[in-house]
Amino acid sequence: MLHSVLRVLATICLLASLSATAADNVFRVTVIPDEAPTELARKAAPLVRYLQERLGVPVEFTPVTDYAAAVEALATRKVDLAWFGGFTFVQASIRSGGKVIPIVQRDEDTHFRSVFITADPAIQSLADLKGKDFSFGAASSTSGHLMPRHFLMEAGFDVDKGFHRVAFSGNHDATIAAVQAGKVQAGAVNISVWERFVNEHKVDTGKVRVFYTTPPFHDYNWTVHADLPAAQREKLTRAFLELSPTTAAGKEILDLQRASRFVPVKAEDYKPIENAARSAGLL
Repeated sequence: MLHSVLRVLATICLLASLSATAADNVFRVTVIPDEAPTELARKAAPLVRYLQERLGVPVEFTPVTDYAAAVEALATRKVDLAWFGGFTFVQASIRSGGKVIPIVQRDEDTHFRSVFITADPAIQSLADLKGKDFSFGAASSTSGHLMPRHFLMEAGFDVDKGFHRVAFSGNHDATIAAVQAGKVQAGAVNISVWERFVNEHKVDTGKVRVFYTTPPFHDYNWTVHADLPAAQREKLTRAFLELSPTTAAGKEILDLQRASRFVPVKAEDYKPIENAARSAGLL
């Protein structure tokens, strides 16, 4: 009887070991939740299928609840690949002690912009925001908070005292909705999400308009943990760089990612983002 029990326990241990090995073999991907969850899942699905084919291992999309969770997930290797904004990349680099590596960004991210939007006819410039209710996106958003704050400060606007009320909507979609509904008089969103809303007729452009566009800055990227094996990192980088609109799969992924192509990126490209965050007292 004891022999049988030991044999069963050994089998259970073996199965558990195999399950753990299989689980460890899963390549996990996450993204900062800068858009609605349904939109993030829609964008991720074909990319996950493509990466699974190129890497030759199971790939799983792992959504997170907020920006901080995305940073923590990569810094602690709960995921292998993360879509970060410039500011969240800087936060992940600091949190991990420099052990995260940006591998690619969209060509559009080398000269990204934010837009300030309003439905109030009286608002024509940044100075007109004085005394108004204003919405940023998430506190850790590069294009929804940090860089709009940075350019407001450069224009001489007192972000801490100049508004009547400041809200943080959580993501770009919610900021657009808040402005359109009149919950705030103005807000800052990333230009890519704004253009998606316009193209998909999800915003009334007869009512809501852009009144200021920021200068360009480096923004989003795909980042891996430094402990990811070099061979896998190179394979992953090639997979992104070889995405082309001339193939059906490539066109679908690039269109959903709102990218013309992916290009290499370096950690040094985000030094101005780090400097802006420190100047704003956000680091």
